[in-house]
Amino acid sequence: MKRVVKVTVLAIAVLALSVPAFAKGNLVVYSPNSDGEIQGILYPFGEKYDIKISLQSMGTGECVSKITAEKANPQADVMFGGVNMGVYLNGKDLFQQYVAKGNDILPAGYQNTTGYFTNYLLSGSNLLVNTDLEKKLGITITSYADLLNPALKGKIASADPTSSSSAWAQLCNILLVEGGYESPQAWTYVESLIKQLSGKLTSGSSAVYKGVYQGEYVVGLTYEDPSVALLVDGATNVRVVYPKEGAVWLPAASAIVAGAKNLDNAKLFMDYIISDECQKTIAGLTNRPVNPKFPNTNKYLQPISSIKVAYEDILYTATNKKAIQKKWSELWAKNN
Repeated sequence: MKRVVKVTVLAIAVLALSVPAFAKGNLVVYSPNSDGEIQGILYPFGEKYDIKISLQSMGTGECVSKITAEKANPQADVMFGGVNMGVYLNGKDLFQQYVAKGNDILPAGYQNTTGYFTNYLLSGSNLLVNTDLEKKLGITITSYADLLNPALKGKIASADPTSSSSAWAQLCNILLVEGGYESPQAWTYVESLIKQLSGKLTSGSSAVYKGVYQGEYVVGLTYEDPSVALLVDGATNVRVVYPKEGAVWLPAASAIVAGAKNLDNAKLFMDYIISDECQKTIAGLTNRPVNPKFPNTNKYLQPISSIKVAYEDILYTATNKKAIQKKWSELWAKNN
């Protein structure tokens, strides 16, 4: 009987050591992420550690603007998603240095080398096509080149690449595969695409894929997570298209807000998103984990081996972001 009591006491002690002492309280999160990531990653984290999650969902640009405005008295603890090299380089003072536990086991290209942000999944650019409207037009969309079809004028959904992270990713993807970031040929294509938009930009990233699904647009410049989520949810009128010219996958990252009031819980969240538990969860969602140890299990995700993958110069696009966005804005003003 004494032995049973000792074993029980030992088990309780081990359990106590395995759960952080600070695994309670609050975590205030600003995030541009889709419902899939919120429901699959953020809330399960809160449940696991008995942490109350206070979430404010908004676009990437809005997150950064709000964190900047609150810098003297930070209200958020974490920016979940939307953080990338460009956000970091243009707002390093907005975030708190922290390298998550397990960072060293990630592929070298996805490790936290700046000390500020944690890459946790891969986000791909793609086109989303409304198959009913595509059929009515009698066309088949497989590439960026197809977007210049006169039949699509005014029927293409795109957010503003100066404020939307997904639209910015699409602009960089297009420039890369159309000839290069500084190529006159690539910028000629961008100007032609701007003309095809007919002066219309959506209010944000979510309005792109929702607009295509709801039949407001034939095709949208969007990203993989919400596109595949529509298929998972049973949508039969849309299909995901990875442009023949090439599709870019970029690491999506999170960061701790400088001056976070719930710093310990924020650090715990950074540890969690690259843990084996979370990476395995991501593999079953509509995203691709940064840890290749966990292959995707979602049947709606096209195997990466069957897609022409393009590789972005992340440092270049981050360093030159303002100049690229300025050039896009000038072309937009010129043609609208």
